[in-house]
Amino acid sequence: MSEDFRRLTHRLGYAGLVPFVLGCALIWLIGDRNLDQHAFVSLALSAWAGLIVAFLGGIHWGLSFARGLPGRQPLVWGISAVLLGWLGVLMSPYAGLALHGGVLIACYAVDRRVYPQLGAGDWLTLRFRLTAVASLSCFLAAAGS
Repeated sequence: MSEDFRRLTHRLGYAGLVPFVLGCALIWLIGDRNLDQHAFVSLALSAWAGLIVAFLGGIHWGLSFARGLPGRQPLVWGISAVLLGWLGVLMSPYAGLALHGGVLIACYAVDRRVYPQLGAGDWLTLRFRLTAVASLSCFLAAAGS
């Protein structure tokens, strides 16, 4: 893997944290002063978190197909993550964002076990950093909702 590719993936990964951090900050800055804006930002953050959870689940499908792995586990986990991400978007913000934070941590825990087996263990340091910021943002935003 080239250094340019690695640098690009890190930059894009960190850029994906902007909606988490910005959404969390806006939830706390808006507070109860404007309920319409608060609801909009909460939904926007929840939708972003749900998309990221779905993306993380989809990676398991992609790695499973690319490596030709037998078995159902990567496919079942992949769709489970997608369904949990969707469920979090449907829930009220304080509960849905807390669910998203928990699912992000669960995704990392699964990835920590599975990625080395799939030849993707090099990405775990980046995944840990992204998960830490994203899940903390979700938990803090849930507390502010």
